[in-house]
Amino acid sequence: MWITNGTIADIALVWAMTDEGIRGFLVEPGMRGFEATDIERKFSMRASITSALFFDNVRVPAENVLPDAVGLRYPLSCLTQARYGICWGVIGAAQACFQEVLDHAHDRVLFDRPLSHTQSIQIRLAEMSRRISTSQLLAYRLASLKDADRLQPAQVSLVKWHNVRAALQIARDSRDMLGGSGISVEYTAMRHMLNLETVITYEGTETVHQLIVGQALTGVNAF
Repeated sequence: MWITNGTIADIALVWAMTDEGIRGFLVEPGMRGFEATDIERKFSMRASITSALFFDNVRVPAENVLPDAVGLRYPLSCLTQARYGICWGVIGAAQACFQEVLDHAHDRVLFDRPLSHTQSIQIRLAEMSRRISTSQLLAYRLASLKDADRLQPAQVSLVKWHNVRAALQIARDSRDMLGGSGISVEYTAMRHMLNLETVITYEGTETVHQLIVGQALTGVNAF
């Protein structure tokens, strides 16, 4: 379930349990028993094609089995790379929300003065700036570790968890600070907020990342 581009992909990489352990299989459209359908009526990620894949006694030829990938660490390594990308992507959503509400605070006049002249708005803008700056520094540090081939999955989990949560909070605050306009399609905060509700779940929920970090700290697997 919830497979991005599942109905338009030329090939599906499927991980499944076998007698030898978890193996990777290349499943091609048109194989008997394989079907992909779009998931409709989404509130979030509406611009993304999201699909359900169905397998009914699908027979895969030997040449479609990944030869060297045996075990869970191979699909998890793909997750690590995807999570790394998310650490950067959500910063863009946060920046878009921040800039929009900053412009709005200068333009919106309430009780004969712009919103930007009030303490409460300045405090909330400063809090957004703090979260964005922290997220940028964390993502930059991950990039340095990645370039040095020293990147660890727990480090990526920590930053994915932090940055998505920070971006979601900024989107929510932006929607609130825009007042009634915050729910309008003329502004982006609500769209980013709904999309980030998905991002905080996919490629590992917050709870998954918390447990990954917890295992790294204690040496105990609590999954």
